[in-house]
Amino acid sequence: MRVTAVALRDFRNYERADVALAEGLTIVAGPNGAGKTNLLEGIYFGCAGRSPRTTSERELVRHGAALTRVSVTTLDAEGDRHVIDVGFQPGEPKALSVDGAPVNSLSTAPQRPLLSVFLPERLELVKGSPGPRRAHLDHLVAALWPGRGEARSSYARALAQRNALLGRIRAGSASPASLSTWDSELARHGIALMANRRAAAELLAPLFSARASDLGLPRATTITYRPRSAATTTADLVAELGERHGPDRDRGFTAHGPHRDDLRLLHGDRALRSFGSQGQQRVALLALLFAERDLLLAERGQAPFMLLDDVMSELDPTRRDLLASFVRSGGQALVTTTDVGHVPGSGASDVAVVEVDDGETITPGVPAGRAAA
Repeated sequence: MRVTAVALRDFRNYERADVALAEGLTIVAGPNGAGKTNLLEGIYFGCAGRSPRTTSERELVRHGAALTRVSVTTLDAEGDRHVIDVGFQPGEPKALSVDGAPVNSLSTAPQRPLLSVFLPERLELVKGSPGPRRAHLDHLVAALWPGRGEARSSYARALAQRNALLGRIRAGSASPASLSTWDSELARHGIALMANRRAAAELLAPLFSARASDLGLPRATTITYRPRSAATTTADLVAELGERHGPDRDRGFTAHGPHRDDLRLLHGDRALRSFGSQGQQRVALLALLFAERDLLLAERGQAPFMLLDDVMSELDPTRRDLLASFVRSGGQALVTTTDVGHVPGSGASDVAVVEVDDGETITPGVPAGRAAA
């Protein structure tokens, strides 16, 4: 599944933008503040139904406009065309549709591509708290094995119910004896969730180490799944939860379980989160995203659409060459830059260049002979 075109209406600083995308690499070029990142965000929003930059979707609506709409055209492996529409008006439910039919979510829609995004603010995946890393790993699980994605949602629902019960117990309006019922439910989904995370991390680890080495990190770089629980069966996790009934009742929430897991990234024997330089953390994030692409290609035969914002600006020429070779080695990609010359191979006949001018003027650049369907 690839994206052939995107149409933005009143999105961020764009009143109107219509862009055709190349089958392989599209470069979005323009000065700082012109709207390159906003265009990348718009493509992600149109494919996923959410922003990779903010949870406040009011920010997406152009100043002075009442609503925003993004339309994405995709082409599947059989050559069939599909259209995904996402509309948002503050104060109203988000409107999602695929080929004209309303849907509740785009997460399982086969007409949308897999996505991978690099933004400078996503360095929090490496240097921030465990929460975003857990969520990222769960998204990878769902991309690898769509049927397993429900384990995370089921666990979240059970956790919310158990926490609500703990709150009532703490307030004296529920019996502590009722807590055991939710221990079993939480443990059942928790064991499945941990197994999924462990399987994905074990497949990812050697690919991540290889990509980090390719990109020049000087010491061995590793990624390891770190579950909070030592349980391997539902009964084990039920026992662990039961041992913590007293502290959980005192706090009013569940302090133990897969919702406290982490992914540990090490450079040598030191945590990249605490001891990695900004440059090392940036390279590690790129290595992680390309390792995930390698894994998805191997397991599903499908590469994600890679949306890479300002990846070349802080790299030396050797690493730019390496990164450019990765970008063009499989699947579809979009790279933003202030200078097209920063992207090695930008003059190739199969590379599209889209010029952005102050968020209003878009110059489509699909290569001759490779026009979007």
